[in-house]
Amino acid sequence: MLLELLHEQEGKCLEFKQNATSTKRILETIIAFSNTSGGKILIGIEDETRHLVGVENPTDIEVSLANCINDSIYPQIIPNIEILSWQDKHIVMIEVFPGISKPYFLKNKGEIHSTYIRVGSTNRLADSFMVDALRRSRLVKTYDEELMPEVSSEVMDFRLASELFSHKDSFNEKHMQTIGILGSLREEMHPTVGGLLLFSPHKMQYFPDAWIQAGLFQGANKTHILDTQNITVPLAQAVDKTMEFIRKHVNVRLMIPVDDLRHREVWSIPYTAIREAVINAIVHADYSLAGSPIRIAIFDDRLEIENPGLLPFGLRDIKEGISKIRNRVIARVFRELGLIERWGSGVQRILSECHDAGLVEPRFEEIGTHFRVTFYKEQINPRRLDDVDALIVDALRKNGQLSTKTLAQIIKLSDRQTRTRLIKLLQRSIIGEIARGKTDPEKKYFLKIS
Repeated sequence: MLLELLHEQEGKCLEFKQNATSTKRILETIIAFSNTSGGKILIGIEDETRHLVGVENPTDIEVSLANCINDSIYPQIIPNIEILSWQDKHIVMIEVFPGISKPYFLKNKGEIHSTYIRVGSTNRLADSFMVDALRRSRLVKTYDEELMPEVSSEVMDFRLASELFSHKDSFNEKHMQTIGILGSLREEMHPTVGGLLLFSPHKMQYFPDAWIQAGLFQGANKTHILDTQNITVPLAQAVDKTMEFIRKHVNVRLMIPVDDLRHREVWSIPYTAIREAVINAIVHADYSLAGSPIRIAIFDDRLEIENPGLLPFGLRDIKEGISKIRNRVIARVFRELGLIERWGSGVQRILSECHDAGLVEPRFEEIGTHFRVTFYKEQINPRRLDDVDALIVDALRKNGQLSTKTLAQIIKLSDRQTRTRLIKLLQRSIIGEIARGKTDPEKKYFLKIS
């Protein structure tokens, strides 16, 4: 395990310390890990070089740190402290788990002045909004499930809700309570935070930062803006509005698939991947944080989608499909509307779509207290092919134009199975066809990619 950790970079869940002399810094990191996603501190390793220098008297350090943590931090944190050995050197590892009694802080400084969070590889002092968010994490309810007793249900656009849920046979007040967009207090109905965000045209009055700022920029920075749009519609309509803006400014071409008269759009960055990222940004944004909306930025070389709120888990976890829902009401409504298929599958679908399209892998990162997904337009390899499709491409590369029958013999599949594969390769613009008509029995295929 030690060698594996040494090959990793310092980040949200890992920090190296050459020695234990700076107890203050170690305590701040322990607090930050507990308030965020947990993590490991390795003492006895040079920060920059990651050379294993070891520590003297590791048992004394272990006992001293355990006492210091117990005496200095509130609420109590009980980390796992181990002594790891490599050759003739000793390392002290402090493993900190995500806390369940947040926020954690230093007893002698108090909550306001010593509540730290982990942002990338640094510890940051949490502002008042983040401290409130940490407090809410202890509650059973998520922020968007909270009732707004000071607001009448009349602020809701029930016509919009009814239209979107027209596929439901019995969409009524009871169903709206079930999915969490309305709640009852003293026999009166009030919207929840999520309900108001999703279905109220007046949401900006209560949440002035709950909107989407979309922009197109010339070049690779934000010096010259070419187009901008402020998307302030209820969040239930925001996905489509956002995708309309993005569609105007990414390369989209039309293709008519074989055996189908309807045209199909092919985006330079896969439509499905962008849509997943937009949905994730809306569902996982922290609407309790003031100061910034969701942002969409389109550059010559990339597309950035950024939402307020840190990940409640590590970047590695998000790629493996581990997900923690920040807004249950918004997520529940999006799922009932068919915008979300399976919890935690969105990021993996984004990675798969971009990989299939031969694009540079998207970047997932925390910027300050925001989370950003960056799609790159650069293609690094031909679109991914499985073994059978690779045989078809190789045969066409070697032989030029070939018929379905000849290709079927090469790949050892039936004519029908081969035609299915050829249609998909045509749709992906990997191959082309030469034919006198749609049903030409002498139709031949050729390779379009190099």
